[in-house]
Amino acid sequence: MSLDSLKSAVPDYAKDLKLNLGSVIGNSDLPAQQLWGTVLATAIASRSPIVLRELEPEAKANLSPEAYTAAKSAAAIMAMNNVFYRTRHLLSDHEYGTLRAGLRMNVIGNPGVDKVDFELWSFAVSAINGCGMCLDSHEQVLRKAGLDRETIQEAFKIAAVVEAVGATLDAEAVLAAQ
Repeated sequence: MSLDSLKSAVPDYAKDLKLNLGSVIGNSDLPAQQLWGTVLATAIASRSPIVLRELEPEAKANLSPEAYTAAKSAAAIMAMNNVFYRTRHLLSDHEYGTLRAGLRMNVIGNPGVDKVDFELWSFAVSAINGCGMCLDSHEQVLRKAGLDRETIQEAFKIAAVVEAVGATLDAEAVLAAQ
């Protein structure tokens, strides 16, 4: 299974997604670890079995075991954090923001890979999960670490396309089963 298999599964009405999938992954300027960690983390965050099944083997082949685990860890911890911090932000009672979170997030401090890579993957997952507070927080860390806006945008372009492909293919699977 591969990127090419995934692209061939995209229906004709979503040709733009097929082309974008090829360009955001196949023509990315991100270093391999940043690229494939972003791909894996966003494939997990998309919750699409098809997308994950097709992209995971290629991601695994392009990542060290440590980076592979860290990308999965980014998807896992941000699944929790994005709900928690998005809820805090959306509540009109701002007193919740003063309360102790009381949630373990140790992997953020020690992800097992370069902190910038983990932050980029966390940022991309936060884009899919729609947590503005997390997006701002991770973007600030990335900018302080020297990443430019174009590099950061690469991550959320990957997130956008992976999420859209997942939604499209999952919908097609449901429609085909009727």
